[in-house]
Amino acid sequence: MVVRDGPDFILVDSGYPGDRGHVLASLRHLGLEPADAAALLVTHGHVDHTGSAAFFSESFGTPVLCAPEELAHVRGQEEHQVTLGQVLRRAWRPRVFRWMVHVIQAGALSAEPATRAEAWDAATLHALPGQPVAITLPGHTPGNAALLFPAAGAVAVGDSFVTGHPISPASGPQMLHPMYHTDPAGAIAAPRNLAGVDVSVILPGHGPALHMPMAEALTDLGLQAGAARRGTGRRGSGNRGSGSRGSGNWRRA
Repeated sequence: MVVRDGPDFILVDSGYPGDRGHVLASLRHLGLEPADAAALLVTHGHVDHTGSAAFFSESFGTPVLCAPEELAHVRGQEEHQVTLGQVLRRAWRPRVFRWMVHVIQAGALSAEPATRAEAWDAATLHALPGQPVAITLPGHTPGNAALLFPAAGAVAVGDSFVTGHPISPASGPQMLHPMYHTDPAGAIAAPRNLAGVDVSVILPGHGPALHMPMAEALTDLGLQAGAARRGTGRRGSGNRGSGSRGSGNWRRA
């Protein structure tokens, strides 16, 4: 995602390594030079969000910033990924198998960590284009965060909840399958921290943007999350699985 404020801009997350060409092309389509990015903000350290972070850091000196609780993950010192075993147990399902193939083709297994990443603080974020405000939403990963852009009435929620995913047949506000979360119970509870956020545009890490008040999205999400806890999979969330706590080396949701 590109956040532009006059001539200045930042990036929020950066896709898989294989998405790098699309990121660079998008910037140039907007008349922006990649080297001019004021920062690359990372909602969480999964490789489909950090795939080009090391590239921007090393090629252009772009500051890569994340929540303090997520720093070790983004730097590659910890892993909080879905494990290979969790994926293989479900790979008989066509959607999971296709997603697994895509992940491999997108370069997830060879991704480099952003070893120069630094932790953000409120003052650092406020000085950036768009004046983002971080909202901590632990559960998907320990330092998972949303980024609020008050002037734009928009929030990037990363994978705190999504509006679609390759392994889900559903559309609209929904939680990712529990296997993607470090702490599945915490991940379900975390979106409550977004209650009261006054926005009309919600930008998830997977699926199309939502043009609705946050309260409405959370109401819909609460119905789905409740169904998932009951094991009914109301929005195709699938069966419950254990969260990865750095025990595996498979790369991401």
